Amino acid sequence: MKILAIQNRMGIGDMIIFLPFIEAIAKKYKTPVSILVKENSKAEEYLLKNKNIENIIHLERNGKNGNHDGILGTLKLVKSLKKYKFERVYIFNSSLRYYIMAKMTGVKKIYQYPLFEKKEQHIINTAKNFIRLQLDEEVQSNPIINLEDKKIQDAKKTYKIEDEQINILLGIGGSGPTKRIPAETFIRFMERVSQQNDCKFFLATGSKKEEQIILNQILNSKFNDRCIPLDKLKINETLPIIKNCKIAICNDSSFSHLSAALKIPTIVLMSDTPLLYGSYSPRMYPIIPDGEDNVKHNTLGKEKINPDKIFSLYNKLLN
Repeated sequence: MKILAIQNRMGIGDMIIFLPFIEAIAKKYKTPVSILVKENSKAEEYLLKNKNIENIIHLERNGKNGNHDGILGTLKLVKSLKKYKFERVYIFNSSLRYYIMAKMTGVKKIYQYPLFEKKEQHIINTAKNFIRLQLDEEVQSNPIINLEDKKIQDAKKTYKIEDEQINILLGIGGSGPTKRIPAETFIRFMERVSQQNDCKFFLATGSKKEEQIILNQILNSKFNDRCIPLDKLKINETLPIIKNCKIAICNDSSFSHLSAALKIPTIVLMSDTPLLYGSYSPRMYPIIPDGEDNVKHNTLGKEKINPDKIFSLYNKLLN
């Protein structure tokens, strides 16, 4: 059976959040499914070896001049999807556009979120209800990425990762300026933890100028000889390194989602996005800004993330 799952949200985090629900479809029908996702989901970097995923098809839509934007773009997408001869489509979206597009491909069985109910949809509960209704399955929000043991051991040798040390992933990057916790907060945590443990820090970030500033501030600190930057590596190259870490402390970024999915206890520093994004996995442990009892868009709390709270939670998790 040829099955397509459409997940049109942007970014790595959203793709990982939806992974258990897409895998549930594959397991129900005992066949891998194809996924239609945006390129910035970077799905190829961590799903190519996933036995539940058959094809990764890019949705080239950005709202303006993407290859699949507008009527002509939709027709291009329909033409390319027809080649796969899908028999069923599961659409994790309430837009009529995707229903019409699926119809145009000739698919007989289309399953979709309730139409026109996109506003204030709960990203996880809506997906859970969808799978419960369509498959009669209860799916937990617990995405997992599996790696080959050889890659994990190779990374251990390459980066001289020693079991006697506490290897810590610091996810210092972030997709927006309000998500990026200041370098000083990380340095203060590093100061405290280094007094207690022999540590090595792996610094995960992107290549944006603002992220590089934070990276260089940490590298220019007294902890330089304990740090290994990962900013030049592809996502699939960082995964075995992350898997060798004992714990992760990350901004709300792709690395918090990746590390938790790799079964690494992950402290998520939530400064300006809904708490859900840092707590949906059983391996996520959120910290919110001092003085707040919740966090959401426009909390603007990156200066109020307390390094002492990070250190306290770190000790609790390791012990």
